[in-house]
Amino acid sequence: MPRPLCPRRVGASPPSTYFKPRGVPVSKLEEVVLSVDELEALRLADLEGLYHEDSAARMNVSRATFGRIVEAARRKVAQVLVRGRALKIEGGAVEVPALRRFACAACGHGWSEPFGTGRPGVCPACRGDDFQRVDGGGRGSGPHRRAAARRGGRGRGRRG
Repeated sequence: MPRPLCPRRVGASPPSTYFKPRGVPVSKLEEVVLSVDELEALRLADLEGLYHEDSAARMNVSRATFGRIVEAARRKVAQVLVRGRALKIEGGAVEVPALRRFACAACGHGWSEPFGTGRPGVCPACRGDDFQRVDGGGRGSGPHRRAAARRGGRGRGRRG
C-alpha cells in the first residue's frame, strides 16, 4: 500500500475548474483530470517563472517531487491541447493557506494575499502604496483589544 501524500501548499483554489474545446459538446469529449497541486506547479514554474527549488519550497515539497508534479501537469495539458480533450481540475492532497484582503485607497482595487508572504509592496492594479488590510486581521484587532475598547481601556498590557 502506498504511503499517503503529505498536503501540498497551493496559493489559492482555481477560479475555474473546467475547460473544453469550443463547439464540441461535453458528452463527446474525453476528460483529462488535472489535480489542484499540478495546476499550482504550472502556475509557479510557467506563469511566475520561478526556479524549481523556489517553487518546491512554496508548495512544501522536495525539488524532485516538484519536478515530477510539473512534468505530469505539462503532459496532461499538452494532451488536452493536442488531442482536443476537456480539462477538469479537481482533487489532490492540498492545503490552501488563509488569505488576507487588501484595498487600495487610490484606485479602489481589492485583492487577496496568502498569510506568510509578507506585506505587499504596491497595489497590483495601480502600483500605488496607499493601501491597507480590510479583513479585520492584523495587529490591534484581537479579542483582548476589542474587549479593552468596550471597557474604555487602552488594550492589554498598557497602563495609564
